[in-house]
Amino acid sequence: MHAIRLHAFGPPENLVYEPADDPVPAAGQVRIAVAAAGVHLVDTALRSGVPLGGAWKPAPLPTIPGREVAGTVDALGEGVDRSWLGRRVSAHLGMVPGGYAELAVTGVEKLHPLPDGLSEADAVALLGTGRMTMGILRFADIEPGDIVLVLAAAGGIGALLTQVARHRGARVVGAAGGPAKVETVRGLGADLAVDYDRPDWPAVVREAFGDRPARYVFEGVAGERAEAAIRLLAPGGAHFAYGNASQGLGAADSATLPAAELAERGVTSETILGPALFAKVGGLENLKVLEDEALELGRQGVAVPLVQTFPLAEAAAAHRALESRGTVGKVVLVP
Repeated sequence: MHAIRLHAFGPPENLVYEPADDPVPAAGQVRIAVAAAGVHLVDTALRSGVPLGGAWKPAPLPTIPGREVAGTVDALGEGVDRSWLGRRVSAHLGMVPGGYAELAVTGVEKLHPLPDGLSEADAVALLGTGRMTMGILRFADIEPGDIVLVLAAAGGIGALLTQVARHRGARVVGAAGGPAKVETVRGLGADLAVDYDRPDWPAVVREAFGDRPARYVFEGVAGERAEAAIRLLAPGGAHFAYGNASQGLGAADSATLPAAELAERGVTSETILGPALFAKVGGLENLKVLEDEALELGRQGVAVPLVQTFPLAEAAAAHRALESRGTVGKVVLVP
């Protein structure tokens, strides 16, 4: 097979497309002929060697990056039911890399059978990104008529949040950077799409919905945009942060508003990363439940992921685009 291998931590150019030995599934494992492999922002940090803390440890080199795959089961390890052979599946590989390849192995317990009509690329976009989306929504009791503000609404998580919040009856303000991304957000069904690269974007929201209209703010960008969004929260509203893309991976937690200002308005602010999410769903082992929820919404057509594909051999270009915030939706490699 061919795979992307990382021999030394560093820039995207260190991702090398080269021949590799075909993996062999061990007992309880299957091998997947990969049709789509997900690329996550965390992958770029692991490639560069940026310390992330927690469970995220750099893999021993050389390594084949990637933890999200979809394709067809083409080989079985000992003890695996033969009914899996030839089935289309998706799987999150967990903390074990190996997804940027034509073939990948994983435990049978991680598999999700793919329904007819759901592509491998969409299925990959509904794994790590989808489960994070569903986990975030566990923190917010969205009701019909709520105004929800989603930043980076043209991103992988933001696009799914926008669609699911609309499905639950919310009025969604989707913010993104640049006219093209704003048009994409409008196409997702947002009630209002705004360009948060423009300094007047909060005024546009206030003109449409009032001074402090939002019950919920969801964002993974941090910085000034996040602070402006929090100031649009209604009394008693809630801000949920799930990343800090504008600060760069490995940066400190996103700055919000002074605690006294938040308390005066009864506004809460919470960061939803590993430990908080795991506690909400009852432990790391339950993340697969969130994947199931996301895939089911994909099957129903409620959550249709935005996907931007790159050939597997161009993984370096995919990483560059992702790091420069030049992508729309979920980045997927196609062998």
